[in-house]
Amino acid sequence: MHPHGFKAKAEAEFIKAFQLSIYFATWFCALTFLASTSLDVRPIPLSLFGFALIKAALCAKFMIVGEAIFPIKINKNHGIVYSLFLASVLYLLVVVSLNYLEAGIHGLIKGKEFITSLTDFGQSNPLHVVAMSIVYWLIVWPYLLLLGFKLTIGSTATLEILFGKQPKSGK
Repeated sequence: MHPHGFKAKAEAEFIKAFQLSIYFATWFCALTFLASTSLDVRPIPLSLFGFALIKAALCAKFMIVGEAIFPIKINKNHGIVYSLFLASVLYLLVVVSLNYLEAGIHGLIKGKEFITSLTDFGQSNPLHVVAMSIVYWLIVWPYLLLLGFKLTIGSTATLEILFGKQPKSGK
């Protein structure tokens, strides 16, 4: 493979991972802040936001893995929403599965049994895992719709629709 092609692709993947991490971090920090204020935690520990940032980066990585396994395909006859709904559920399953795997590996690192650590994910509460999954899907869905628009009409047109036409610089 040509080195410039690899370098450009690696740089594009890094930028995508960074942007997706920022997107998830915004959501996860907002949810952390909401949870802290709902529980009336005072003072709000900044370490919670550090965990939110780490989780955001991991989820971004997991999302990119999901996209590699199940590339996004838009069927123009069915539209973006119908085309992406199944993909969104598949991505959700990939991310939840990888989170379980992460919990198991984290447990091994801390000297616990792998299976026990798996079951500890989501506070060992299936309803909590379902609630987290719903919130995660609601976070991922707009991102996928944006990708669907970019794939269907192109990045430039998508940005123009969202932010208007940018004046061309005369330099």
